[in-house]
Amino acid sequence: MKIAIIGYSGSGKSTLAGRLGEFYDCPVLYLDKIQFEANWIERDEESAKAMVKRFLDENNSWIIDGNYTKFYREQRMEEADIIIFMDYPRLVCLFQAYKRYLKYKGKTRESVAPDCNEKLDFEFIRWILLDGRSKEKKNQYIETIQKYSHKIAVLKNRKETDSFLKELMMR
Repeated sequence: MKIAIIGYSGSGKSTLAGRLGEFYDCPVLYLDKIQFEANWIERDEESAKAMVKRFLDENNSWIIDGNYTKFYREQRMEEADIIIFMDYPRLVCLFQAYKRYLKYKGKTRESVAPDCNEKLDFEFIRWILLDGRSKEKKNQYIETIQKYSHKIAVLKNRKETDSFLKELMMR
């Protein structure tokens, strides 16, 4: 099984990816771990791309969490058996990011690089509410939904996500 999870920051992509990885007993690639090195320093793009390419080439099944177009996005979408788009409302995403911040404050989550302690600063809040929902970003999602409609699941809230998970795990 190959599953690509895309969507807005704070929507729960990483949590879902972890749960699916455990259920299917397959490797999970968190693209934030690729994008950043320790202390939120951006990794060199070529070495980051090489890491993603190696992961894609070496695994017959996978879960990939993240939106980064520069990391073989088209290949990921093509190869995925299912594409999950986490289309949660912006205020829900902000609330979930805040809850995550409280839970992991001063700690590093599994889905990010070592020593990337959880943060919720103005820049990230702005990303969740505005910049991450720019016309360009929305158009990328719309394009994906249209191109891969035969294998995409659009989840707009936790209830839909829970129902989808239940259905997926019964297959």
